[in-house]
This record gives sequence, structure tokens and C-alpha cells, in this order.
Amino acid sequence: MDYFLVLAGLVGLFFGGDWLVKGAVGLAARLGLSAFLISLTIVGFGTSLPELLVSVRAALDGAPGLALGNVVGSNIFNILGILGITALVAPVPVAARFLSVDLWVLLAASTALTALLLLRGGFGG
Repeated sequence: MDYFLVLAGLVGLFFGGDWLVKGAVGLAARLGLSAFLISLTIVGFGTSLPELLVSVRAALDGAPGLALGNVVGSNIFNILGILGITALVAPVPVAARFLSVDLWVLLAASTALTALLLLRGGFGG
């Protein structure tokens, strides 16, 4: 029974992800918005929702380290695991205009988080 539930979950995940992307692109077209904007908002939120729920639960239980570790670990896996495997299969083009903004936002957020951790002496301090 457990194997069946895991298989059913994987099938549901596959089709649910496909429906989410197709629905978001269709919504963007109907509203006259760019697919990039929709991917940053609806799709980004939808794919981050499980991590958000785990992080909120960990924070409510008094484990802020677990909450942050969940977010950081998820991002590291997405970048190295998902993007890395995708890049092995096919080239992943990145437009220069996205790098000119996103790279600086990433650096600013990372610097701010590092500064907060250093100033507060870690988590829960």
C-alpha cells in the first residue's frame, strides 16, 4: 500500500506541476501579463508553499534554525540539483537582462542575511 501511495503521489505531483504551469501561462495571457511576471509570483509561490508551511511550523515550535535550514537547503537543492541536472541534459540560456537585476538582488539578500546572523549571534539570540 505504501508503494502505491508513493507512486500515486509522484503521478499527482507530475500532473499537478504541469497543470500549474499551463494554468499560470494561460492566466498571464488572459490578463496581458508577461509569463516572466507570472512565474515570479504564482508559480514561485506555488512551488515554495511546502517549504513555507514547514518553516512556519518550525518557527511556531521554537526551531528557527530548522525554518531557515529548510529554506536554504531547498534553494541549494533547486540550484545544484534541479538546475544542474537540467544543464547536463540541455543548455540553460539566461538572458543578460535577468542577470543584471537578479544577481544584485541575490547578493543584497545574502549580504543582509549574513549581517543579521553575525549581529544577532546566530539563531534565536
